[in-house]
This record gives sequence, C-alpha cells and structure tokens, in this order.
Amino acid sequence: MEPIITINNLSYTYDGQSIPAIDDLSLTINKGEWISIVGHNGSGKSTLLKLIGGIEPIQKGDITINKIKLREDTIQSVREQLGIVFQNPDNQFVGATVEDDIAFGLENYGVPHDEMHVRVNQALEAVEMSHMRRHEPHHLSGGQKQRVAIASVLALQPEVIILDEATSMLDPEGRAEILRIIKRVQQTHRLTIIHITHHLEETLDSDRIFVMNKGSVVMSGTPETIYKNADELISIGLDLPFEMKVNRLLFNQDEFITTEELLKKL
Repeated sequence: MEPIITINNLSYTYDGQSIPAIDDLSLTINKGEWISIVGHNGSGKSTLLKLIGGIEPIQKGDITINKIKLREDTIQSVREQLGIVFQNPDNQFVGATVEDDIAFGLENYGVPHDEMHVRVNQALEAVEMSHMRRHEPHHLSGGQKQRVAIASVLALQPEVIILDEATSMLDPEGRAEILRIIKRVQQTHRLTIIHITHHLEETLDSDRIFVMNKGSVVMSGTPETIYKNADELISIGLDLPFEMKVNRLLFNQDEFITTEELLKKL
C-alpha cells in the first residue's frame, strides 16, 4: 500500500511544561485508509492533529504528507492536502447561506467561478444538502451544520480529511448519520480519513485504530485486534462500546462484535 502520511520519532512539549504532549511517536497511514485515533482527554490526540496540520511547529522528528516533508516553507502545500472538520461547526461558518459558506474557501484558493459552481453543487449532493443550499447555516440542526462543514472541506478536494471529534456534539443517531455520509464519500473519492474520537463505537468500520496514551501510540491494529485488549482500553480511560459491555457481562468474551452479531447470540 502507498503511504500518504508518515510520522517518524515525533516529540512535542508545550512551553512551560516538562512532560511531552507527544512522546517519540511514529506511525504510517496509507492512501485510502480509514484510520481512527482514540484516547482519553489529554492523551495527545489534539496535539498530534495540530502538528500534522502545521498549526504547531515540529520540535523533534518529522512528518511527511503525500511525499511532502512538513517544514516552514512547505506548510501551505501540505495544508492543501488536508481538510479538517472540527467539533463545533458554528466556528467554521462565514457565509450568509449554505452555498456561500462552501464557496468561501474556493474563493480564497482562486478557483474560477464556473468550476466553483460545479464543486459547490457536487459537495452539496455528496452530503445530501442540495435542498438546503439557500438556508442560513446558523439556523440548521447540529447534524445539518456538520454536513455543511464536511461539504466545505470536500469542495477543496483534499487528499486527507481529518475529523476532529466531529461527531461529539451530536446524538447517537446524528453521529451514525454523519459517519455514514463520510464513509460513502470516502469510497466514492478514495479519500484517506483520520477520525479522532473518544467514542470507541465509532471505530467499528475503521481499517486500523491507533490508541494513544501519554503522547504515544500504545496499541495499533484492526478493530478485531484492538477490542481483544478490553482491560487495557479501560485502564487508560476509554469506555467500551455497549455491545462489548454486554458481551463481556453475559458471555465473558472480549471480542469485536457488531449489534447484529450480539443479537444473534442473545
């Protein structure tokens, strides 16, 4: 498989702190993968995102994104490869209408008007929001707002989309709907997805999971592999998916299990 993000021996310590927020972290993400990065608050997830996005400077180690090594003189080129969907979509809205908001980023990139129109339409269709194009973003529901935020990122045509706790403000139904849309978009456009979350149940469809604690990756592998280490996940402050809790309680088993599989066992 072709790597799209390679991180080698990355370390970062905030000013005034003695304990590193990122501690000698190395990982590789391949093109087209859906990667989930999980960990409790303070595990280093957000700092890692800031370093990948060039928001914080690299102190030690290196990051390569789509064959471009992240340096001060390549930050803009690297950022053009990335699209980030944040936790609170209200912080991203700048346009008076949904379509204006999506077009804003394209205007900043100097995209010609005709192409801009095509990209806005395609992005709205991808997130099933074409019928809301002339609505004001701030009057939408939480799930609809997040769809618009995703559309704004899609229109820029990045290679990698990072979901920074992008579903944490939604109810379970809303979270599932957003993940369904992103999964379909990923498969259609062969995008690489990095999903940063503390909801383990959202990682079921990941290709791989990286579990972070104290600034390091302490576990990595497929969901099936990760979920076999339930006691370790609990020990670092993660909450098991409901299906796993029931499976442990009733059958004394630690394993990757879907709702459908659990229902068959009951």
